[in-house]
Amino acid sequence: MSHLRIAGLLIAATMNLAIAQEAERRNAENELHARPAIHVTVGMTDADIVGRDNRALQAAVDYVGSLGGGTVEIGPGEYLMRDSLHLRSRVTVRGSGDRTVLVKDREHRTALAADGDYGEFAITVDEKSGFGIGCGVYVASKTQRNFHGVCATILNSRDHYFTLSRPMNADILMSDGGFAATVFPVISGYQIQDAVVENLTVDGTIDQNPTKIDGCRTAAIYFFRGDGCQIRNCMVRNYNGDGISFQQSNDVTVERCQVTGCAGFGLHPGSGSQRPTVKNCKAINNGEDGFFFCWRVRGGLAEGNWLEGNGGYGMSIGHKDSDNRVLKNTILGNKLGGVYWRAETEPMAAHRITFEQNTVKDNEGWGLFIDGATEGTLIRNNVIEDSGVGRQKTGIRIGKQAGDVVLKDNVITASEETVDEREER
Repeated sequence: MSHLRIAGLLIAATMNLAIAQEAERRNAENELHARPAIHVTVGMTDADIVGRDNRALQAAVDYVGSLGGGTVEIGPGEYLMRDSLHLRSRVTVRGSGDRTVLVKDREHRTALAADGDYGEFAITVDEKSGFGIGCGVYVASKTQRNFHGVCATILNSRDHYFTLSRPMNADILMSDGGFAATVFPVISGYQIQDAVVENLTVDGTIDQNPTKIDGCRTAAIYFFRGDGCQIRNCMVRNYNGDGISFQQSNDVTVERCQVTGCAGFGLHPGSGSQRPTVKNCKAINNGEDGFFFCWRVRGGLAEGNWLEGNGGYGMSIGHKDSDNRVLKNTILGNKLGGVYWRAETEPMAAHRITFEQNTVKDNEGWGLFIDGATEGTLIRNNVIEDSGVGRQKTGIRIGKQAGDVVLKDNVITASEETVDEREER
């Protein structure tokens, strides 16, 4: 390559960096810098980037992200995902609705052949078949899971030894059943801002992915510290874990999405996520709670959602989940109960929850159970009913430790309308 050509590439790279840096500024020089207009198409044919797997999608997202943001439009078809589509700040990924399907590849799993030490960017596996460079991988053990597991991408290999894009979050020991599996979020964003995912379908192929994963490190669509991100008009189905989960991510919006047939929670605003908005979504026939407020989710809004037939509660709220509003939702036929305020002590309870204009119907046992040492709970203008099937025998149950609960203008149809277990009442 000539010196002139090298100089040209360096100049182009410098210019791209400068453009991206200007677009990344919270207050750019003008409104055009603040609204990057780069547009790239990906498809099976007749697209800027032609391909049918995660590599083609990632190439488009990385290119647009390197220029400060813009739009990646994915055409119709099924795209095989051997790793996450890793989102970038200010990039919108837009599909063609149910005609654009991101399909998770089948899982391979093996025991570790050496301990994965805390901070180590590598694993040694017992069986390497199915593990290749560029594949996504999840590493955990019997006790070191949740936030202590890690999702990463395999970067290089030598025989049974693989280097990774992220380090171990804990000691993953062979003696504790340490394992690696080609499990990962189908779409994920780490340490990003203002990314958008819209108008596409994610298929988790649960029948080919037997390892169930919690929502702390993965979900079909997953953010970790993804502030200001949006998920709109997406369908998530058949993932062996949570459908949509975001952890430590502020000001996230999830609208008009549907999560069905996933093994974990349907919708999971996660630990430390402030001011989430989840509106007009459906969580139907998932294995655990339809809607799970995790720890320290504050100032959020859950409005107009349909939570039906889930294997856990319709909705669960608990550890430091204060100052949230739950409005105009339908919570129907869930197998552990309607809405559960979890049993937390006063410093950790969910305080000042407004539950208003919801329909809670035919859930197992009770409609609402306000457990724990909660304060400032407002239950107003709700319809809480058993339609005659005899499942939701109690309308509202108030636990022994609950503080002030205001009940106002609710319509309750049940064998027991209100059960108050507070001794002083």
